[in-house]
Amino acid sequence: MLTVSVKWQKKVFESMEIDTSQPPYVFKAQLYDLSGVPPERQKIMVKGGLLKDDADWSKLGLKNGQKLMMMGTADEIVKAPEKGPVFMEDLPEEEQAANLGYSAGLVNLGNTCYMNSTMQCLKSVPELKSELSNYQSARTKDVDQTSHMLTVATRELFRELDKSVKAVAPMPFWMVLQKKYPQFAQLHNGNHMQQDAEECWTQMLYTLSQSLKPPSPSEDPDAVRALFGLNLRSRLHCQESSEESSETESVFSLKCHISHEVNHLHEGLKHGLKGELEKTSPALGRTAVYIKESLIDSLPRYLTVQFVRFFWKRESNQKAKILRKVDYPLELDIYDLCSEDLRKKLEAPRQKLRDIEGQKLGLQASAKSSSNGDDVKMTDAEGSSNGSGESSSGDQQGGAASHMTGIYDLVSVLTHKGRSADSGHYVSWVKQESGKWVQYDDANTSLQREEDITKLSGGGDWHMAYIVMYKARLISM
Repeated sequence: MLTVSVKWQKKVFESMEIDTSQPPYVFKAQLYDLSGVPPERQKIMVKGGLLKDDADWSKLGLKNGQKLMMMGTADEIVKAPEKGPVFMEDLPEEEQAANLGYSAGLVNLGNTCYMNSTMQCLKSVPELKSELSNYQSARTKDVDQTSHMLTVATRELFRELDKSVKAVAPMPFWMVLQKKYPQFAQLHNGNHMQQDAEECWTQMLYTLSQSLKPPSPSEDPDAVRALFGLNLRSRLHCQESSEESSETESVFSLKCHISHEVNHLHEGLKHGLKGELEKTSPALGRTAVYIKESLIDSLPRYLTVQFVRFFWKRESNQKAKILRKVDYPLELDIYDLCSEDLRKKLEAPRQKLRDIEGQKLGLQASAKSSSNGDDVKMTDAEGSSNGSGESSSGDQQGGAASHMTGIYDLVSVLTHKGRSADSGHYVSWVKQESGKWVQYDDANTSLQREEDITKLSGGGDWHMAYIVMYKARLISM
């Protein structure tokens, strides 16, 4: 670790620490936070010329206490007129962010697009942000130090994104993420390696589920599992011995398995809920093949699906990518993937929902529910759910609880562009509360048309969906 000072215009940034294990781009990101000069505009004088993003610190001959010179212009800030109307550009940055309708992008710190796209998708869940805002900065004895630090860093990153117009450099968050999960700190030729966004997504949810647990086990289940977790009930059958058994497991996502038979997300989900595994057969006294068939036994407020696009290719000794086009809808109905018990709980809410949609079309409601159909309202997924089809958070409208319907609406898509999991580029596409879609390509943000979102289904070298997140459509009864 070196300590230097940097002179820029009339300012001098004293005691700047350089982590020589990180590429110079990271140091430039620190200077961006202090000066507002984007890394691509920074010209930093060192031995031999200008400091390059991928330079080797050991060959630059820097010494402790050395003063560096930086040139470059900061992003222009529009000054407010003395008189006349107040334009959005003249408002404080936090008000600008609120009026814009969507939050800022994230600076790529060197192959961190996997992290940036993951965090933009998770940030779009208002209930998660609410839980984080209530999280205490003082660590409790039930949470380990690094999990606590990562949870606090997540909270602060979301806050900074909400009040910023220009792209945020997520340096504090990134450093804590690497400390908690060292695999994200892997280097190749001195540069940070590209990582798997799905692994980052899963590790983040696991950490937050540990940190945001209620203080008492008797209270409602932890917020993260209530928002994202679902239970699977599985039947295992051994064809050799005819043995049968059952098991349940809790997961944070469903898998969409891709084969030559799969053209649509729903087909891939069915494949993902059925498979084979090897385990010891008590009857045979040896290892045998079991067929495992699973059904969903509880539903989350936010359903996450991973497209299993990557597999290990022995010939090239790397993760290869399945480019096959797999369509996914804006509205997903998973009723037929649920267990019989869960289907029974969903029947009444689904009938109410059909009646409402029929009334909008001028059709007659069914006799079973027409007597109180005027009291039925559709709601968004607010609060937490016990996943059994009914709200557990006291989410009430006129004394009526909100119920699951098994129908979900698309709210975010994380895409990957490229042929390998260890390279390429990740981007997130997030639906805002206003209904508009925004593309987050690291620091760059842009509005998108809804009809273009479902075109990210694969079939070529363009961006293709890797993770999709759906929000439950609830109904008050």
